Amino acid sequence: MPVYIRKHPLEIPPPSEKDWIKKDEEENFFLQDPDQIFDSLPQPFRMINKLVKLVFEQAWEIIEKKEALREAQILKVQPTLYLPTAEFQVMGRANCLAASGQHVFVGLSTGLAVFSTPNCKRVCAWESAKLEICAIHASNLGNETHLLVTVDEMGLARLFYFYKDSLLLIRVLNEVEEISKRNTCVKAELSQGGDYAGILLQGNTEAWLEIYRLPKDSWLKETDHAQAAAAVSSFRERRFSQASTKSLELPGEGSAETESPMPAHRVETKMSLPVLLLKVRTPKPLTGSTFKSPLEALMKIDDGSVIGLGQNHVIKDYQWEQQDAIFRSTFQKHLERESEPDSKEEKPSHAVFHFLLPGQILQMGPEIKAQPDVPTGISVHWNGSHNLCLYLLTRPSKEKMDAELKPDTVWPCAAPITCSAVTSCSSYMALACEDGTITVWDRCLGFPLAVTALPEGCLSRTIHFLQTSRAPRDQLPRPKVQLLVLCTDGSLHLVTISGPRESRTVLLADRSEDPDQTISAVAPIPALPGAVLVFSWDGTVCLTDIATPQPVCHFITPPSHTVASPWQPVFTVDTTNQRLLLRGDEQQRRAGPPTQTKDNQSAIFLFNFDSYQSMEVFPAVPEPPPDSLQHLPWDERCDIFLRDRLQRLPGFSQQVPKCWSQLRKHATALRRESRKK
Repeated sequence: MPVYIRKHPLEIPPPSEKDWIKKDEEENFFLQDPDQIFDSLPQPFRMINKLVKLVFEQAWEIIEKKEALREAQILKVQPTLYLPTAEFQVMGRANCLAASGQHVFVGLSTGLAVFSTPNCKRVCAWESAKLEICAIHASNLGNETHLLVTVDEMGLARLFYFYKDSLLLIRVLNEVEEISKRNTCVKAELSQGGDYAGILLQGNTEAWLEIYRLPKDSWLKETDHAQAAAAVSSFRERRFSQASTKSLELPGEGSAETESPMPAHRVETKMSLPVLLLKVRTPKPLTGSTFKSPLEALMKIDDGSVIGLGQNHVIKDYQWEQQDAIFRSTFQKHLERESEPDSKEEKPSHAVFHFLLPGQILQMGPEIKAQPDVPTGISVHWNGSHNLCLYLLTRPSKEKMDAELKPDTVWPCAAPITCSAVTSCSSYMALACEDGTITVWDRCLGFPLAVTALPEGCLSRTIHFLQTSRAPRDQLPRPKVQLLVLCTDGSLHLVTISGPRESRTVLLADRSEDPDQTISAVAPIPALPGAVLVFSWDGTVCLTDIATPQPVCHFITPPSHTVASPWQPVFTVDTTNQRLLLRGDEQQRRAGPPTQTKDNQSAIFLFNFDSYQSMEVFPAVPEPPPDSLQHLPWDERCDIFLRDRLQRLPGFSQQVPKCWSQLRKHATALRRESRKK
């Protein structure tokens, strides 16, 4: 029987594919792993093996990161957890909250309800089964009187008047007879003090802003008269009921049943209607000039004392096209190579507006006497616009409402404005642009206080002013302005500005790698300087001290409830009673069949800041700021300005040599460039 005998010693077979092993790894390849003596897997199993290993490695990296975050979270000092001090239930889903005075106004899926904060009891309601309130704003008029403006899901803006535990509907501001001609209300706001109301309307092709003057003094008289008439009517009905009861009683039958007295008659109150004051339309896009001569364009310009919107120019369409062609040919290398979409300019559909108290930027005539607590103007900026337009609220009576309203002042910016904010006293205004810059204007003096920039890649989403410090009455205001900026990437920044060249940006919270810890909203607390409420997507409500910055405590709901819609929480800060009002929803039970979410009841939790010991770390509330310089007599204002100028002279004398040296260097550089040419 023949036997096969190997003539050569046992050797490792060569690889099945050429160039599969690199030359520098060929010597030590088989010595690393004994399993690699065998041939490699054939295709497509080799590719599948690589993909599985790649997925495993990536998953392992994610696990390591989460484990490191968990260990770091354990090592951190856990903040104190505080449960709510009180709560009350509302019938229907609470979509929005507003606190004013000693009352809380809740916008529900079935109308509007009013609650009293001291006892958390329902006072009154305005209910409708087919009406869902989506937004609400309240203004305290004093004497337990409040003014409300609401926006429902159908885009209707309603104006309510709350007086002595009764809620009266004044008017639907955008109501029309034909439904096809109805315009949708996107936003509604009230001025501080309830003197004006503004609603942003949106039609089929355009959007515009309407400003109403509210006759609140007339409403107070009308409601007092209606209450007196209702009291007299109720008294007469009670006397008539008692008399009729006695006449029906039979002799000897004192225990016989009698008819129940009639309910009190409700007297319908006809309130004075608000007056339409302004109608601000979206700015027209810049197009080629239609003027035949420069003289015709000059005739359209008023007095030229303010910067306009640039509509009255003499640049033709072909000049715009030539300039665009020159620009593209010059900077072709720096332009994006991707094909641009059809550049059809859409009209702006959203605007941000603020009511402004008297200041130096919006100049009024000497015949107009402005009150310090009544707005005299509004600021408006549309989405995608570089201009901030300011309008006076004191318009001449002869001005036509349908005519195109021109702004009284225009502030052009280098980039489109994304968001803005104004202090409660309207002394400072902050404008954030798409290029990451933030400009703070001093409205009392009429010039920018400072211009600062956020870190690269950060774009402002919301801006809030924190408590500012004021100078004494006999000195010029040199405040320390602090801004709380929430960016689109979820990072939180604190911007401190003390002068034109004195600005500092501090990162309070970086962008979280965990999506559940992304910041959804922030809210400062005026009663606690340096305290900021931070809401996260996982339902966490953290009170942060900006001086540290470290979390001080967490406000949590009872175990049976969770924070409703944490990505867009429903809350409000009651500055009068120093409370946080937060909506919570009841958790669904996991056991048993899935049940439908309850839409007929919501819980509102109250967190009273004075009841918690952790609030002692914040400083005391500063004294109210003194009156602005603009309300002082002219002689006192001149003395303050001259005294301040004399104090600054030594600093100016030191800066003059430095400025001259910079000018000499610049002039020398210009001469060198001219000689080279």
